[in-house]
Amino acid sequence: MRRRGKRRLPSRNPKQLSVPQSLNQSWSVDFMSDALYCGRRFRTFNVVDDFNREALAIEIDLNLPAARVIRTLDRLAAWRGYPEQVRLDNGPEFISVALAEWAEENNVHLEFISPGKPTQNSYVERFNRTYRNEVLDFYVFRNLTEVRNITEQWLTEYNEERPHESLNDIPPAEYARLKNEPLASKNCWH
Repeated sequence: MRRRGKRRLPSRNPKQLSVPQSLNQSWSVDFMSDALYCGRRFRTFNVVDDFNREALAIEIDLNLPAARVIRTLDRLAAWRGYPEQVRLDNGPEFISVALAEWAEENNVHLEFISPGKPTQNSYVERFNRTYRNEVLDFYVFRNLTEVRNITEQWLTEYNEERPHESLNDIPPAEYARLKNEPLASKNCWH
């Protein structure tokens, strides 16, 4: 049998992690996985606005293909407007043609991190650690509905009540209000 060659990624030169100056300037996205009590694996798709560290969404299901990622991003854009850029890794859902076409149609720049360098996506990686410690590792889930309900309650607390050290000890929602940022960006009608 012939050996399959290693799949090569196109060369990418990611920019140094910068601090956004407004909402929707940069979103970071990533996947996580865990298991239900019965052993069945599930995944989460996490979206964070880098400006105020607000968790915009955690999509939870048994599998999350590129079409589901796009649907989640479109749902967020209907609420917040499209971001200028999305920072992501080189996972199969993210390097899909469908996501590239979505980004081009909506004038969103896809900022890929270097393979094996999660620190280049540190806003969402930091969020993932908190979500893992406080939700995924803290509970034993019986079903996906339970995961979604607990996650939704936790997200509200995370965004509305919990002070963030990186935001001068105020919650993400309050930080956005203090910066006089509208909830919907100016570019929401591309």
